[in-house]
Amino acid sequence: MMGYKRKVLETVVASKVRQVSLTNKQESGHTRQDFVTHTYKQNHNTKMSLPTHMRALHLPTISPDPQITLRTVPVPTVVPGSVLIRVLAAQVSQKVYDIYSGKVGFTLAPDMIIGGGYAIGRVVQPGPDTTSLPVGKLVMIQSFLRARDNPDEIQAVWGTFDGGVPASREWIEKNWKNGSYAEYILAPLENVEPLDEERLCKPKGDGGLGYSVENLLQLPVQLVVLGGWKGIGLRAGERVIVAPATGQFGGAAVEVAVAMGAGQVIVMGRNMEILKRIQGLYPRGKIQIVPMSGDEDGDVQKLTSWGPVDAYLDISPAAATGSTHVGSCFKALRNYGRASLMGVLPEGLSVTYAMIVWKSLTVKGQYMYDRADAQQIVKMAESGVLRLGPETGVEVVGRFKLDEIDEAWAVASKNTQFGKLIALTP
Repeated sequence: MMGYKRKVLETVVASKVRQVSLTNKQESGHTRQDFVTHTYKQNHNTKMSLPTHMRALHLPTISPDPQITLRTVPVPTVVPGSVLIRVLAAQVSQKVYDIYSGKVGFTLAPDMIIGGGYAIGRVVQPGPDTTSLPVGKLVMIQSFLRARDNPDEIQAVWGTFDGGVPASREWIEKNWKNGSYAEYILAPLENVEPLDEERLCKPKGDGGLGYSVENLLQLPVQLVVLGGWKGIGLRAGERVIVAPATGQFGGAAVEVAVAMGAGQVIVMGRNMEILKRIQGLYPRGKIQIVPMSGDEDGDVQKLTSWGPVDAYLDISPAAATGSTHVGSCFKALRNYGRASLMGVLPEGLSVTYAMIVWKSLTVKGQYMYDRADAQQIVKMAESGVLRLGPETGVEVVGRFKLDEIDEAWAVASKNTQFGKLIALTP
């Protein structure tokens, strides 16, 4: 039985991290290209012989001590509307473990293969109705699942939330409960985005961007916050606030805002070291810092010291309950300003009805993104407008196999802030 043995694994994890650190240094000048020259690439239309079974990480049910085991299970069968993908890399994070241990309060189907849509892979068997995803194609798997015949009502986040209502729970359990912590994953056709491997992964000297598979794992995260910015119509040249900006999604919100042309991004948070690191990634004046002080009105003065604020994206975790930053950011918005709420705060807003009316504010809740946003985030990365990898301050601090999941969780627990990426490479 595979438990969460942090103390037992401490020495092993330290060794693993040191090895990864050396690997990262070696890759900084020349990105690993082993997957680029994979035999699939020689002929994307070649039919491949598939095994009948695969290894996968199984979770019987959410519990305080999740009993995750490595099992051998049948390889999924392709049906119309689906694609079978060989998983190359899937993201591991402490937030996902917290979901499996019941700390977040999300519900999941029982007897599932864990992991969700934050993965990169290769097509090994397209469905019979697939027209644009040949065998061998490098793809991004995105996590927002929606029923084709009822997309506005039946929604879920793959591998981490079954939608919370009976209809979506039943739909997930019958169709898409198995995730990416496996050698193969069966994905809905509309959740698979093709990637231009030549552009993204070839060395910079050969006309590519030099990204590794693990670097590409930033895309599904950036996709989430792209939905938030598009929801409030972010325009080039605008001054915006991201709060909190020190977590994985907050840092991604800064990256995407800059790529969309934001004139200035004001970042809020409590970890000054991370805020300064984000600021140092961009030209002088592009990023401004306002620490969360707990003084709501005092922070408003700081937020507005560079001029009127056009928009604000909030992606607060539940742990930020009681923070004064939400009130500060709303008060900092100019008349006709816009706010996108993407977090999971369980409390009411600390702003008045009257203030929203008098300032003509637009307040939009944003749950994930639209299908068109997935296509756009890929185009932004392929064009070079949206950066990935070390240039954005994101480093791969661990690469683990399926049977090393305990080590992966342990490393993830110590790297919850922006700039740290842990990959499972089945």
